[in-house]
Amino acid sequence: MNVEVPQEIRDTAARFGSGAPYALKVIAGQLAHDPDMGRPSGLPGILTVRVDGDLFEDCPDLAIGYIREPDRIRIRYLNRARSAEPATDAQGPDDQGPDDQGPDDQGPDDQGPDGQGSGQPADPASDAITVREIADAWHRITAWLRRNAPDSHAALRAGAGSAALAALEADLGTPLPLELRVLWSLTAGDDGVDGGGCLPGNQALMRLDDVATVHRRWMGFQAHEDTLNARRPEDERITAWKATWIPFVARGPADSVSGLYLDAATGYLGRWSRFNDDPVEELDTLVTYLEEAADMLEAPALATRDSPGLVDGALVWLSGVDPAREGRWQPLAQDRR
Repeated sequence: MNVEVPQEIRDTAARFGSGAPYALKVIAGQLAHDPDMGRPSGLPGILTVRVDGDLFEDCPDLAIGYIREPDRIRIRYLNRARSAEPATDAQGPDDQGPDDQGPDDQGPDDQGPDGQGSGQPADPASDAITVREIADAWHRITAWLRRNAPDSHAALRAGAGSAALAALEADLGTPLPLELRVLWSLTAGDDGVDGGGCLPGNQALMRLDDVATVHRRWMGFQAHEDTLNARRPEDERITAWKATWIPFVARGPADSVSGLYLDAATGYLGRWSRFNDDPVEELDTLVTYLEEAADMLEAPALATRDSPGLVDGALVWLSGVDPAREGRWQPLAQDRR
């Protein structure tokens, strides 16, 4: 398993003491052999390894967060571990063995699926990381649009204020995930160009009114299913929607047939469709979804899920290009940044 350690993470480690870079190198080596050794953090999709600084000379206790992907691990942050948290997940360079702790070694007070221990308040440090990662990924996307696809950039709405987000939350009847609060505070929807948005597949970031409408519609569908479920055997009951599923991406700016939702309970994305013709499960978090979109724009030769291109001043993804505009579609030059 390949472990990616960005230069900024290495620089941060160097500031924590001469032993911290070595500790980071040791943990990276352990992760290559045991990708699941971390425990859930306060960030959806991110695992954390705690480093006991006493095992390394001139090194404080550290918290190292990483994302596990199918073919690689990406170190996302490195912080000093809070003194109240035991640093027991990582071993010294010579202490690896079959009894190393992994994600299944959690005790009753460990973090649950939402990344927080029962009854524990949100972790301000984790929240700060969430804000930074969402903002960084979205700024990469919008900066690219500003330089290369001005029509698509102009179609993005201004960010929503706290009052608008509070009103949406009240309408939904469920708390908004921090990730969506951050994203919508930057851009509260995409009006699109010629019926297409700027996200892969020409999908569009939903406008807040549409979010509430789609969520309300699906909750109505589920209420109907719940009535039928009362007469069904337990193994035949249908869950079409959950209150914690917050739609945020639609097939197009004016097309609410299908799209993506963020499950506030798990932090993972899912796909919804009025015709039930799309797979439900997605492996992405909002962070990884936005980062991959930014990666495909900045390095189109490495794009795997879709191919970005341009039609005049608009970003158009190949999988969703209108046949009438296919002849005008131009793949991205490899050096566009």
